[in-house]
Amino acid sequence: MCGISGILQLGSNNDAMYASLERMNQALAHRGPDDEGSWVEGPIALGHRRLSIIDLSSAGHQPMLNPNGNLVLVFNGEIYNYRTLKAELSDYPYQSGSDTEVILAAYTRWGVDCLKKLNGMFALALWDRQHQSLLLARDHLGIKPLYLFEQSHQALFASEIRALLASGLVPRKVNPDGLCDYLRYQTVNAPQTMVQGVRMLEPGHYLLIHANGQREEAAFWRPFDHKPKLAPPDWNHACNLVRDAMLQSVDRQMIADVPFGAFLSGGIDSSSIVALMSQVSKTTVKTFSVTFAEEAYSEAVFARQIAEKYQTDHHEIRLKADDFLHTIPLALKAMDHVSGDGPNTYVVSGATRRAGVKMALSGLGGDELFGGYPIFRRSKDLASLQWVNTLPPFLRKAIAWGLQQSSSSVAARKMADVLRLPRMNPYAAYHLSRQSWSEEAIAKIAPGIEKTPNSVGEILKKIQGQPYFAEAPLMSQISAAEISTYMQNVLLRDSDQMSMAHALEVRVPFLDYEVVELLLAIADGVKLPNHNPKPLLVAAMGEWLPEAIVNRPKMGFTLPYELWMKGALHEFCTSHLKQLGERPYFAPAFLDKLWQNFQQGNPSIKWSHLWSLVVLDEWLENNGMV
Repeated sequence: MCGISGILQLGSNNDAMYASLERMNQALAHRGPDDEGSWVEGPIALGHRRLSIIDLSSAGHQPMLNPNGNLVLVFNGEIYNYRTLKAELSDYPYQSGSDTEVILAAYTRWGVDCLKKLNGMFALALWDRQHQSLLLARDHLGIKPLYLFEQSHQALFASEIRALLASGLVPRKVNPDGLCDYLRYQTVNAPQTMVQGVRMLEPGHYLLIHANGQREEAAFWRPFDHKPKLAPPDWNHACNLVRDAMLQSVDRQMIADVPFGAFLSGGIDSSSIVALMSQVSKTTVKTFSVTFAEEAYSEAVFARQIAEKYQTDHHEIRLKADDFLHTIPLALKAMDHVSGDGPNTYVVSGATRRAGVKMALSGLGGDELFGGYPIFRRSKDLASLQWVNTLPPFLRKAIAWGLQQSSSSVAARKMADVLRLPRMNPYAAYHLSRQSWSEEAIAKIAPGIEKTPNSVGEILKKIQGQPYFAEAPLMSQISAAEISTYMQNVLLRDSDQMSMAHALEVRVPFLDYEVVELLLAIADGVKLPNHNPKPLLVAAMGEWLPEAIVNRPKMGFTLPYELWMKGALHEFCTSHLKQLGERPYFAPAFLDKLWQNFQQGNPSIKWSHLWSLVVLDEWLENNGMV
């Protein structure tokens, strides 16, 4: 796990690249405190910061060259099947025990097609000196980020936006399209970012740029590109396949030469990961849980049950809610790309790293794959209401108007929006599910911003255009939507930036692409046959999950932000909302009205929506954006 950066000067060489690269590399120092390196030659400059996880020796230094010196690689992530690939590529003259070198061997044999062979999380840049070409690539599920800035004569890339800005070559200008997207979704969905001209390479994609300016960008993996290999015909078969696939994934992802552990909340997902680790580990598993002095927030009792069942080396990070409050400024400073969430991961990652652990496994992805969110049940219910489409459009609109008049709730507003769709179906309605501010509210908050096409809607169209989308079960279609939007652009991005702020590597076994392909092939009636929480995962884990964990109430980090915003964070919020109102696009009077209504207890103003605006201004200020 590391940080990478680089510059390709198209059509010419530039001696000034070295100074820019050094600034970029320094901006990534927190991601890789163990080593650093750079390589500058002709039109290319590559930088690397190393967090040593596999092969801790100097043989793992990057940038790494192949034996004849034709290939130069910088790489962020882990390749979990590197030992299998190394055995297959045994004729390569290896100089290290690192997974990085296996990428060089794979590229030597298969070229760009090597990306299809890699099982892991990665963002990489490989310079081919002979062909004067730069290959940039990002893993199947987008676990590791890669940001790009391209203009007529050069291309820059880095693991973080801050590194691109530090180069001095990227203008610190706000992207109005990204701003509109953030108001909708409290994030900016890839490929857009909040910085004008900066984009993310999309998950499962590569970009090949030649020094003469020729380029090729394409996907090497998408969820529905291939006909499903497996379609479990019954419940027991599906359970066995899921259990085996998860055991293999966890086993692969426990490869490390440093102390590691697991995040354990006591929920189904994290408990499953710890149970699986205990089946394959030859040593005692270390587990880390955040517990709260306030019993209303604490999941300690559930985490302890799993820790005791598997005799883990359990660490409780006991906090008061106010401990989070005091950490918020540090978490916001650590935020590379603006997000409406993230401080929770920052706190847990920091405590885990201080305990001497450099790598931790997480249960992230379980809800998206096994139908753990309410959107899955709502989609099933909506699918049963297709008769509504037989009603004339004017009647559906009238029902929508009446629904909104009868209730000011967010749920009523979203259901009304669903009824107004040209055709009501669960997949078409998905883009409304996680939208924060309504279109009407955005027009009042930022009247100076031009409305852009809905980014989630555009992502859904791309997924729908994949060859085997129509053959996929409805729940798998919703899973793909969740994976490609909220998970990739909120959960994974926050996990990366907040854990790497502490130089902690986080691995996500649920997001092994082979596990994902299996789950997307399973029929709805097998995956969600009842209203129990994630029934297929629970059944697959069987006796490994205690009954008390399966039937426990879902809690999560329910912190008192609303009270803080009216108390300890009042001045902080007031100042930032005022400053945001003075920026281009925004309406200061309306922002002030929202803030006053919130303080007076107006139930239609959600704290999370206002907090996202506070965080936005803090990020804009921290990064000198105009």
